[in-house]
Amino acid sequence: MAALSFCSSSPPRILLQKQPKPSLFPPDFTIYFGQLYAKPISLSRRFRGAFIVTAAVSDSSGNEKPSSPAKKLREILQSPGVLQGPCCFDALSAKLVERAGFPYCLTSGFSISAARIGLPDKGLISYGEMVDQGQQITQSVSIPVIGDGGNGFGNAMNVKRTVKGYIKAGFAGIIINDQVYYRDDITREKRVVSREEAVMRIKAAVDARRECDSDIIILAQTDSREAVSLDESLIRARAFTDAGADVLSIDSLASREEMKSFCNVYPLVPKLANMLESGGKIPILNPLELEEIGYKLVAYPISLIGVSIQAMQDALLAIKGGRIPPPGSMPSLEEIEEILGSDTYHEEEKRYATSSSERATNRSSLYGNQRVAQDDPEQREDPVVEVITPEVVYSESRNPFSRIWSRSLRIKIIGRDGFEKLDVRIPAGFLEGVTNIVPALGGVNLKQLLDDAADEVGGKLLLDFKDTGGDRIQVFLE
Repeated sequence: MAALSFCSSSPPRILLQKQPKPSLFPPDFTIYFGQLYAKPISLSRRFRGAFIVTAAVSDSSGNEKPSSPAKKLREILQSPGVLQGPCCFDALSAKLVERAGFPYCLTSGFSISAARIGLPDKGLISYGEMVDQGQQITQSVSIPVIGDGGNGFGNAMNVKRTVKGYIKAGFAGIIINDQVYYRDDITREKRVVSREEAVMRIKAAVDARRECDSDIIILAQTDSREAVSLDESLIRARAFTDAGADVLSIDSLASREEMKSFCNVYPLVPKLANMLESGGKIPILNPLELEEIGYKLVAYPISLIGVSIQAMQDALLAIKGGRIPPPGSMPSLEEIEEILGSDTYHEEEKRYATSSSERATNRSSLYGNQRVAQDDPEQREDPVVEVITPEVVYSESRNPFSRIWSRSLRIKIIGRDGFEKLDVRIPAGFLEGVTNIVPALGGVNLKQLLDDAADEVGGKLLLDFKDTGGDRIQVFLE
């Protein structure tokens, strides 16, 4: 009897029975509607009310091997509730999806085309570019990734090549749609291939899976609702399932009623809702509403690429105006390093350290010395800050030693540990490089503050705030 452990105060009832296994699930086990037919498993964690199941797969010597990406996705599909999956476009966005706690993610051909080649999704990005980008994504995360295979890049033979390439790239699933090989940019209407050809694409994908001895999930999507009719899209959904598709999706459904009609097509086959955030025809519903209708998966295709574009535009506007993005609009360097796994890298690097590399490490930088000093008060030394004031020639005929131009700013930084990190004075006429010393001042108009305080006595506190790292920054006029 298998030992089962549950991360829940009230575990579900598990019945061990021998019953036929639905074709959707892998041959070794299935949890379906509260019943377990299977080999030993363990329930490792709970995600938003859904159990995430981990299979123990053993090799010939009895050692456990990690599940394949496709098997992980099939296990996730067996968990209760609707499952959200944001669409990523590169390794970093995939990492962020995983860090946010999502159990899987998808790639978006639209977003990858934008991020990789800077062009619209009009069939311009190639199969090779999509596979390469996909491999970078799947290798960067441990959660399963569903790849956007588009129309398979051609006929049925192209579809087979695409599926095999996505399997080698490490995808857990692949989306194949029934759009034509090219888009009609004159009428801007979606066009689909014939029903027979669309079904053959799915059959080719299934054959490619079998030939690779893979269990990759095939997600069949039809765009025929907008191109033809609702009835045609429902007929194609049934035909795709009969051809071997594991998950179904109909794009551009126009109402809740249409969505319910779709979910009633083979109700036990998982359905994907594509929540196009901007400009789509499908109603934007929350996950609970989608679950009530009958959906299992929810995709958000342009959220991440959209907010990335907006954030970059805002940052570029600030830089063009002589500023840097203000505090709070972006993570600190330490937070970025943590996201990228610097700590893990350094821990692993120690395993391969040699005597020569250790000597090189001991030649620590000023910043490294400061960090040690802060950790050990007895060894703490006052930080040394060198301020270089470049020669500046004023184009206006003003006396550089009159009024505010003869004053100076005193900048103090007290670390969140209570130790002083910086205490420096800068002539008011040489403020251009101050953000190189204190990046958190990048969003502050110091010149305006000086002008407003021109007649104030020395020692006036102009600024007093904490940056995103918790350090207290004070600026005084002297």
